[in-house]
Order: sequence, then structure tokens, then C-alpha cells
Amino acid sequence: MKVTKGTIIRTICLIVALLNMILQMFGKSPLPIENETISEVVSGLAVIITSIIAWWKNNSFTPEALKADDVKNELKGKTKGE
Repeated sequence: MKVTKGTIIRTICLIVALLNMILQMFGKSPLPIENETISEVVSGLAVIITSIIAWWKNNSFTPEALKADDVKNELKGKTKGE
């Protein structure tokens, strides 16, 4: 059993979006955009979108959760990694 590529990518995107938002809160400019409003909108949208995706998708990390995913996929007739 191993963590899927999608789970890793979604987790990395969420971490990057959260770090970007934290930098924004402390007045740092993580994006090289001159207009502060555009930077805030882009940062806010990135956090909202990645948070919704990370919340919606089944992100299994523990061995038990990964095994449960295998059982679920077997019941649905899917192969690993789908």
C-alpha cells in the first residue's frame, strides 16, 4: 500500500496555499504582483480552491485508511490508482 500521487499533490497544493496566505497576513509579498488587491484575490482564491479540493477528496495517509481504500475499490470494481 502506498499513498496515491493525487493525495500527495493535493496536500502540497494546500500547504503552499496556506503558506502563501500566512505570508500575506504578515505583509510579505509572496507573489511578484505590484497590485496588492490582485495578490490578495489570487491568494484568497488559491486557499479557498485548494481547501475545498483537499476537504472533498478522500486523502488517506494511515495504513488503515489506505487498506480501507483498497477494500472500497475492490467493492466498486476499480483497480489500484484510479
